[in-house]
Amino acid sequence: MHKYHRFYAALLVYLLCVIAIAAPPASASDADSAYAPVYHPKLDIPRTAGPIEIDGGIDDVGWRGAARIDRFFEHNPGDETKPEVETEVWVAYDDAYLYVAWICYDDPDEVRAHFCERDDIFSGDYVILCLDTYGEATHAYEIATNPYGIPGDLLFSSSYGEDSTYDLLFESAGRITEFGWVAEMAVPFESLRFPDREDQVWRIDFWRNRPRESRFQYSWVAFDRDDDCWPCQWGTATGISGIEPSAGLELLPSVIAYQSGSLNDEGDFVNGDIDGELSLGISYDLSSELTAEVAINPDFSQVESDAAQLDVNSTFALFYPEKRPFFQEGSDLFDTYFEAIYTRSINDPALAGKITWRNGSNSVALLSAYDEHSVIILPFEERSEFIENGKSYSNVLRFRHDLGEQSHLGVVATDRRFDSGGSGSLAGLDGQIRLSSSNSVRFQLLSSHTDEVDNPALTDSVTTAHLFGDEGYTGALDGESFWGHGLTAALVRSKKNYWAAAQYNELSPTFRADNGFEPSNNRRMGSIEMGGIVRFENSAILESIDGEIDAARKWNFDGVLKDEWITTNVTAHFRAAQTGIHGQYLRSNELFRDIRFDDIWQSHICFSTQPFAALRFGGNYNYGHRIARRDLVMGMETSWGAWADIRPLDRMLIATSFSRIQSDNLRSGERLFSQSVLRATLSLQMTRELSARVVTQYNDRDESWEFDPLVTYRLNSFSVLYFGSTHDYRDLTIEEDGREGWTLTDRQYFL
Repeated sequence: MHKYHRFYAALLVYLLCVIAIAAPPASASDADSAYAPVYHPKLDIPRTAGPIEIDGGIDDVGWRGAARIDRFFEHNPGDETKPEVETEVWVAYDDAYLYVAWICYDDPDEVRAHFCERDDIFSGDYVILCLDTYGEATHAYEIATNPYGIPGDLLFSSSYGEDSTYDLLFESAGRITEFGWVAEMAVPFESLRFPDREDQVWRIDFWRNRPRESRFQYSWVAFDRDDDCWPCQWGTATGISGIEPSAGLELLPSVIAYQSGSLNDEGDFVNGDIDGELSLGISYDLSSELTAEVAINPDFSQVESDAAQLDVNSTFALFYPEKRPFFQEGSDLFDTYFEAIYTRSINDPALAGKITWRNGSNSVALLSAYDEHSVIILPFEERSEFIENGKSYSNVLRFRHDLGEQSHLGVVATDRRFDSGGSGSLAGLDGQIRLSSSNSVRFQLLSSHTDEVDNPALTDSVTTAHLFGDEGYTGALDGESFWGHGLTAALVRSKKNYWAAAQYNELSPTFRADNGFEPSNNRRMGSIEMGGIVRFENSAILESIDGEIDAARKWNFDGVLKDEWITTNVTAHFRAAQTGIHGQYLRSNELFRDIRFDDIWQSHICFSTQPFAALRFGGNYNYGHRIARRDLVMGMETSWGAWADIRPLDRMLIATSFSRIQSDNLRSGERLFSQSVLRATLSLQMTRELSARVVTQYNDRDESWEFDPLVTYRLNSFSVLYFGSTHDYRDLTIEEDGREGWTLTDRQYFL
């Protein structure tokens, strides 16, 4: 172990031990002991007594006689204890809406509320209505609002967690009062999927998130930390009857106008003609369970720009999240343990269609698209290549059958066929079986078949000299045909104070996922991890300490040991400014490009804190021996970064981040590589509908600046007007006209 690492690790452990000894957990008060948790409560929801207007006021006649809840429990950082502030919830319904009012008692000067875009509310105070309308504990709605009534929503899946890209139409309003804050919601039944029956029986819960010195979380339902199924423990809502599932037609027309310009070979900036496109989206709800969508000539240009990633020492393709609304709907169904479906592989569709069906325990999603500019990711053992190849047709099918609480079986199938010949297909089975409240098994089996494009010229610019697979296939796109497979299985145990998992996965040398994202193959890997947590629920300083150890070994299909590593992690959460500190140490040995690199190590430390509502910031530092993969030598690598979210006004956000990586030859001290990325975003929310944003980004690897302003007028998630532009600058010297320095190379205006 490096002497500096020993010092930092010992210092970190020493500080954590001193804090733990100085602040031992205190015994619960008599008042808290008398506040007995209530598990699986029941709620009977009545019809409204009259009209309710969603305006942040709660004096409407319709609230008279509403069901009322006033007993909440704190389960973070406390364990089902009495919260230090009171919360009250009112619930009622009529033929069209489910209504919820929240009365959140607090010091109004301490309420953390931001006037922001929808879905940007989750760093301040907010409340969430949780609904499992089928009662299967497999997927559920999370419908949220903050004290200003700004909406947010998530879609929960028991297998893959929360999907933050999901959007649901509902009304919300809120206001800060002399006793805290109040919020109202009206959720239209036509926005929800639920069984077509007279009397509804739903799982339900009500959450309040209150970030102060810690991130306090309260809910109506008390939870058992030994049970890792969240919605299984929700309460039961009855009383709603006589409502009908939605069925109807939605037309989603759009118009796009744009002008592009770029620097030509002679050094002149040339503007293109103003151009535009019309497109039409059609969505038809045959029932609350079945929806069909078609997008004709859609413009899927990304209004949200991707953040640059540090890739100077990577040999694999980079993963970017999906931000296009058409592909986000039903995205929870597309998640599997392998990245078998990566919708960004459908790059520029001229026509796309989708069918989603949810009926109790069964869910189906079918996606088809005709892509005009397709890309191919060629995965290999130690690198991947990225190829552009014309037009293609893609079909993606996903079926999932839920077996009960947090268990399912699923089928996935994808197929992509190119106009110029060649195809890639994949099919497989996956599942999760909940053996008990704390134990589960997860698995996935995949089979792929590839008929390569027969056009070796496409791969002339990449390294294709090596052979792979038992038959010795070439790395070039030369029309070869082969099968491949993937396998993963894991046993997971999660208890109140500890967790453990054992996992095995493999991808054959001939495995490819044309509509997925698996940038490497030819690997067999086994891993184990285990960890535990100590909570200090009544300490004035420390909230918790958790630790984890992970170990893994990886071979290729020839039985050659390629990599082995062990990592240790320690995280401390403090009861001051939501401060967290995480430390990690890694040791590994790796065979890369037939060179054995032993005694690789890296130490890591990072932190985040929010001293007050207007400021959140954090940083990270990494130091150690790492392979410089392009130079094939051991490097002394250092990387660090910092970020800050600053709110000088409750309507303004300045988000900044900086990251830097550099490596020096361990023997000679020569600089091997370096890269820095600086990104800053200034956002201003002028009204609930109108906002403006400017993104500035600098990447010193290619000496480029990006400047992207955007104005948004958003009536709701599906009716939006954008006006913006993109500007790319590079540091150039153009001999023809003597121009040098920072020069505008590309620009686009769009509406």
